[in-house]
Amino acid sequence: MAKTLVTGATGFTGGAVCGRLAGEGAEVVAFVRGSSNTEKLRRLGVEIRAVDICDLADVKRNFDGIDTVYHIAAAYRSEHASHDEFFRVNVGATKNLLDVASDAGVKRFVHCSTVGVQGAIDDPPATEDYRAQPGDHYQQSKLEGELLARKYFDEPRLPGTVVRPVGIYGPGDTRFLKLFRSIAKGRFVMIGSGDVLYHMTYIDDLVSGFLLAGTKPEAVGEVFTIGGPEYTTLKVLVERIARSLGVKPPRLRIPFMPVYLASVVCDRLCRSVGVSPPLYPRRVEFFELDRAFSIDKARDLLGYVPAYSLDEGLARTAGWYRQNGLV
Repeated sequence: MAKTLVTGATGFTGGAVCGRLAGEGAEVVAFVRGSSNTEKLRRLGVEIRAVDICDLADVKRNFDGIDTVYHIAAAYRSEHASHDEFFRVNVGATKNLLDVASDAGVKRFVHCSTVGVQGAIDDPPATEDYRAQPGDHYQQSKLEGELLARKYFDEPRLPGTVVRPVGIYGPGDTRFLKLFRSIAKGRFVMIGSGDVLYHMTYIDDLVSGFLLAGTKPEAVGEVFTIGGPEYTTLKVLVERIARSLGVKPPRLRIPFMPVYLASVVCDRLCRSVGVSPPLYPRRVEFFELDRAFSIDKARDLLGYVPAYSLDEGLARTAGWYRQNGLV
């Protein structure tokens, strides 16, 4: 039976894709690091293959039986992470998978990129054709990986699709935990006006978008932004998170520029002594840059319709955090 490969399967998004595929009866293969905890995947009936995706020969040895690929694995941001590591994984490993998939005659290759390749959005909401303007090494490496995949899809050497997720959250996610926790404990402080736009995507909706990209004929050769049904201002988002947690919305606000300048100084000082900064510019820029996107293309070509409103998604996420003692 033909098998579906998922890379990054032990991560939040990759694990959710595996769960949906396995639940729908697909034969799922996961490429994982040898040191990864795979207990959850094994319970789903996923076939585990320990593969170094940065090693072309290792990818070739373990590619038998694959006819669909969801390439979600990536080196993610961490402050002062190695520039070379980003490009080794996000570009080099992507090329390995594209080459092997092309040679193997894979029927569909779905490459996970990020809306981060477009950087801050000057004229929101941004469509898929909006200019690319990566703001750091991570975003630059993701852009180069995406452009490489699109070259294979355009030639065409491989039938494939690029998916750019927007602000992924939901039960099991810990990326937004700091935001929820600070609001729950009354410690959240708004930096700046809070009038910038932010867009989030509930994990189940994102998985639906991935599977549409992996099955719809209309998806081949295209790029799709997959996001939630609405975006809102950061100020309103914080109020809605507070409501989901059953707490009063925070009111404390401080000006943006003094905090940003302090973050620049902190970053430089910490960098000079080789320690991770508690405050750095990219973290502060979260409060100043618009992040809002159009999902019209996915609606029109794929029939993508988000099933979860922002409020329902926030409530489910807050409930999971509480059940697990995280807030």
